Order: sequence, then C-alpha cells, then structure tokens
Amino acid sequence: MPKYLEEFNPPIRLLLGPGPSNVNPRVLQAMSAPLLGHLDPDFLDIMDDVRDMLRIVFKTKNEITIPISGTGSAGMEAAIVNVIEPGDTMVVGINGYFGDRIAQIGERSGATVARVNAEWGLPLDPDKLNEELKKHKRVKAVAMVHAETSTGIRSPAKEITAIAHAHDALVIIDTVTSLGGIEVAMDDWDADVSYSGTQKCLGCPPGLSPVTFGPRAESVISNRKTPVQSWYLDTSLLKNYWSQNRAYHHTAPISMIYGLREGLRVVLEEGLDNRFSRHEYNAAALRKGIEAMGMEMFAQEDSRLPTLNTIRIPEGIDDAKVRRSLLTEHNIEIGGGLGPVAGKIWRIGLMGENSNKEAVVSVLSALEVVLNEQGAEMTPGTGASAAEAFYAS
Repeated sequence: MPKYLEEFNPPIRLLLGPGPSNVNPRVLQAMSAPLLGHLDPDFLDIMDDVRDMLRIVFKTKNEITIPISGTGSAGMEAAIVNVIEPGDTMVVGINGYFGDRIAQIGERSGATVARVNAEWGLPLDPDKLNEELKKHKRVKAVAMVHAETSTGIRSPAKEITAIAHAHDALVIIDTVTSLGGIEVAMDDWDADVSYSGTQKCLGCPPGLSPVTFGPRAESVISNRKTPVQSWYLDTSLLKNYWSQNRAYHHTAPISMIYGLREGLRVVLEEGLDNRFSRHEYNAAALRKGIEAMGMEMFAQEDSRLPTLNTIRIPEGIDDAKVRRSLLTEHNIEIGGGLGPVAGKIWRIGLMGENSNKEAVVSVLSALEVVLNEQGAEMTPGTGASAAEAFYAS
C-alpha cells in the first residue's frame, strides 16, 4: 500500500517555539462538532459569540472586530491594504523580522514607506518615530509590532499611538504574540487597527486572524479613492457578512470558528488579568533556570516578552543540532533566530496552554541534557532546580 494511503498519526510534541502552540483539548473537541452551513442561523449565533468575545480580549468596542479567514499574515495584510492606497506615506517601526514584513506589504500596496529601525533586541524608540513623522507633510499610518516574535521584545504601543495621532496618522499594531497573553487595550491606547493570530496565546490552531478596526480607520476605509486591492480581505465587504446583514462573502472555515469560540471561552473563564499574570510568572521561572545554567537572555530586560523568550546561544554550541536533538530525542520544539540573529538565539514560546510549570521544567531539563551532549559541562538539574525553587518561593 502506498505510504500516502496509510493512516497518519502525528507524534505528540511539546510546542515551545514561536507558534503554533499546543491546543486546549476543549478546542479540539469543539472543532470535531458536526458542520453547519456558513449561513445557518445556529452558526450565525456562533459568529456573534466570537465577535463579542474578541471585543473583550482586544478591550474594545470597535464594530469591525472579526476573525479573518487566514493566519496572522492575512490579518497583517488586511490591516494594511484596507487603509493604505497608492501614493500614501506610511511610517513603520522595525525592530525585528515582522516589522520588516509590514513595510514590504506597505510597499506592495503602493505606499511610500519610511522605515524607522531599532536594534534587534531593543524596543522601538518613540522619539525616533516622532522625528521621522516630522519629515513628512502627510503620513497616512504608523505601523508597529507590539510583541516582536523574532526578538522577544515588547514596544510601547500607547505612547507610539499618541505620537501618531499628534501627526494625524492612523496607527496599526501587530498583536500576534500578545493578544491573550499580555494586555492589549485598543480603546485605552486609542489605537486604530490591530491584528493577531489564533495559534499563539489564544490557544487555538493556526488558521484565523482576529482583527479590529476603530472609527478613524472605518472613516478612512469609507472614503477611499480606490477599491481595496484585495477583494478577499476588503473589510467593507467582510463586515456585511459578520454584521446583521449576513451578506454572503466567502465560505467561512466553520470548524476553525468553532475552535476559536471555545478558545475564547477558555481565555475568559480564566480571566484576562489572571492569564497575563500566569504568563509573566512562568516566563520568570524560565529565566531563572536559563540564568542558573550560565546562559543569557537576549531581549532588553525591561521590555522582555513573557510569551516569547529569547536566549543567547553559548559559544561553541551548534544551534541546529540542539533544536534537532530536542525535537527528535525529547519531543520538544523550540525556535531558532531569524535574519541577523539566525544561529545566535533560541526562541522559547510560553503561550496559552504552554505557559505552565511542566513546560518550563521540561524544556530546561531537556536543554541541559542536549547541551551537555555538546560538551557544555553543566551540572545536571541546575536549570530545573532553579525554576523549581522559584515556584516554591
């Protein structure tokens, strides 16, 4: 029998990379529920539930708050193509891989993009963004990554939003690695557009991208001179399907939306503040273990993400070999560096279901074994013991 006709039984991994993360069993169970049609009245009720809960998680009252049918990159593109038209000027803060991707999409949308770069591992500098904005007569939007997945850095969203608005520019915020893990407060920040992904702190599989558009962004979209270049991502069409109009747009991914509904229920049952505290607590335990093993964190201390932790690779250690050994011998996935930090850092995600003591102790113990196999000569149990002591304190 050909291999492709054989039953597939994927190995059970502990997914501690930059995403996807392991999924709550309740979400998987919800996704196995019988299908409904995408215009079935019972499914429309589910859509309303999802919208209501997404508003709570985004901390917003924005009418256009929906899940885009696509991963976080689809949300990124939707956020940009809906408000940017050919000839617009866009300022993008870049301190990692995904800030640069925003700039590329802006350019593909016909914008003149001004890049404001910060060193990888540091937060964006609001003053530098302000200086760049002063150079331009009219800036349509300022875009930034709140939680940069490639470096483990959090940048000051509220402060940057205030600067953008002082120059009459919209602000677009990437919250892919923050929504559901650290606070995202759209209305308090007075932010205009944000997008995220389901596969990280929300504890669902990849496949949907929650987005939210505020009143300023809605006004810009309503007064465009040209159509949105993407029919599929055009929110002026999508909102009619997700609103009470229920105008057909595309066949929604029914099972994924079941899963997102259940994932959001899990988030809200725990409580946002409790969830944020849990992510901070487990990240602190991981850092204690890493430092006890003689290694260093990469991201600037006062701006480190609890959801995505970056570690400098010790001298003489083979990055790819360590990650391969963790995967094949311990069933643990961690991420490597991207761009200029490729081969220089590891990325350990503690997001959603995976922000827990068991995950922290498991990855520290396995990492220690693998590093000793490469001649690191670490005292066995050092990292895990440091984490355990933190939890016991």
